Amino acid sequence: MTVTKIVVLDGHALNPGDLNWEALRAIGELQVFDRTADDQIVARAHEAEIVLTNKTRLSAQIIRQLKSTRYIGVLATGYDVVDVQAARELKISVTNIPTYATASVAEFTFALLLELCHHVALHADSTRAGEWSRSKDFSFWKTPLVELAGKTIGIIGLGQIGRRVAAIALSFQMRVIAAGAASSPVPDWPGFRWCEVDELLRQADVVSLHCPLLPQTQGIINAKSLAMMKPSAFLINTSRGPLVIEQDLADALNNGRIAGAAVDVLSTEPPSPDNPLLRAKNCIVTPHIAWASREARTRLLDTAIANVRAFLDGHPVNVVN
Repeated sequence: MTVTKIVVLDGHALNPGDLNWEALRAIGELQVFDRTADDQIVARAHEAEIVLTNKTRLSAQIIRQLKSTRYIGVLATGYDVVDVQAARELKISVTNIPTYATASVAEFTFALLLELCHHVALHADSTRAGEWSRSKDFSFWKTPLVELAGKTIGIIGLGQIGRRVAAIALSFQMRVIAAGAASSPVPDWPGFRWCEVDELLRQADVVSLHCPLLPQTQGIINAKSLAMMKPSAFLINTSRGPLVIEQDLADALNNGRIAGAAVDVLSTEPPSPDNPLLRAKNCIVTPHIAWASREARTRLLDTAIANVRAFLDGHPVNVVN
């Protein structure tokens, strides 16, 4: 019986050692590489029927050299790392992992927002540094604190994650407005309504990005759109870095045009040390970890394995091409 050869090109991001590859190993002959440079892809994957990748890019040129490959599994929801048209032409199935991180990303969105509002780390660090011990008062704060109740959150992209963010916002007694394709029913949220992006930017106290990266959304946050926002507003991006023109956002923050921003994604990852958001005022930057809770990564791996099994059984699921 022929043994299916499986290669994981960049397994470290998904599984730095706290998860288990054994269920995938049971399907075939498995090789897992922590990371794979561009010039190593063909050598490592050319004999594999099943190739799994997270962020290692599979261009048309590379895919055409993978003569044995019948299936590419993307270990993420976004699949722009694979030239899906080239794969389609070569009759290679490409799958992704939908919805695995909905809860984690929505929770992380509010972790960022609450830090912008209440500056927990700042005050914890100041207390550890002895400022409270030296204070003449029982309480002090180093920056204004902001309550979310009664504020308006504007969600650009009301998919699975956007809707989970909206549900959390409602539990904080926030008003929810949204921009994007109104393609599916929305629960009867108090005060909810769809609006155009420009109106959302003008009305929202918090703008949270949850839309996919498409030609029409790339750079959707720029100098013009930032100028529409309230000076007291916050911007949150846990979606894709290129949704934001980073220099424009840095300028808006440094000039006090908006009150603060928190981003978990940047246009280039890892970022250049001179990325302007790393030095901008009132800007929190985290290293693309909203998706990375152990629970979410476990769901991701389980779904990836189920995708492979379904393909080998002749009934592929989560196919994107």
